Amino acid sequence: MVEYLRVMTMYQRLRDLREDRDLKQREIAAHLNCSQKTYSNYELGQRDIPTDVLIKLALYYNVSVDYILGLTNNPKRNK
Repeated sequence: MVEYLRVMTMYQRLRDLREDRDLKQREIAAHLNCSQKTYSNYELGQRDIPTDVLIKLALYYNVSVDYILGLTNNPKRNK
């Protein structure tokens, strides 16, 4: 159950990060060089997020990968 909640946190965080910046899925998809549908599937948890995409998202939002993954509630990246 804990694992399920952590995974769901990841998908919700992706959506929250995007919406907090008033961005559309197509804008993030363009940054990631993928389709809007593919990105939508990432947010919905219907498709695994490749490591390179996860890193791009963390850099784009200036948060840690651990934050996106739900391993910490601290969004700050290590330097």
